[in-house]
Amino acid sequence: MTSKIVVDTSIIIKWLNKTNEQHIEKTDKLMESALAGTTVLIAPELSKYEIGNVLLTGKKLNPREANVSLGTSYSLPVTFITESEDLAKETFKIAYKSNITYYDASFLSLAKKYKATLVTENIKHQGRAKGIKTTALKDYKI
Repeated sequence: MTSKIVVDTSIIIKWLNKTNEQHIEKTDKLMESALAGTTVLIAPELSKYEIGNVLLTGKKLNPREANVSLGTSYSLPVTFITESEDLAKETFKIAYKSNITYYDASFLSLAKKYKATLVTENIKHQGRAKGIKTTALKDYKI
C-alpha cells in the first residue's frame, strides 16, 4: 500500500543540506520509501520559495553551494502542487480557524485534500488544525 505524505520545508531542507540538522535518519528513511515507490511525497509550490530563503538566510550558502542544493531540490521525488482557487480558500479557512499563518496552513490544506499525513518539525503551529493528521518528524514511524 502506498502512503501519502505532505512534507514541509523543514523536511525538504534536510535532504538538501544536512549541516546542523536533526533526525536525518528519519528523513533518509522517508526518502528511501519514496524512491522505492511505497510513499508519495507532496508539498505546496510555496516550498520552493521557502527553500531558497532558508538556503540564503538560514544556511547562509554562497551562490555556488546554493546552486547545488537548488538543483537537487528540483530532482527530488516530491510532487509540488500549484495552488488553485479552491485550495486557496481551504488554506485560508484552516489558517483562520487554527490561528496560524497562511503559509503553515498551505501544508495542512494539502494533507486534507490528499488524505495524507503532514510530517513537520513545526508541530507547534501546524499541529493545531483539527481533523488533519499531523506528525512531528521525531515521532514519525516509517
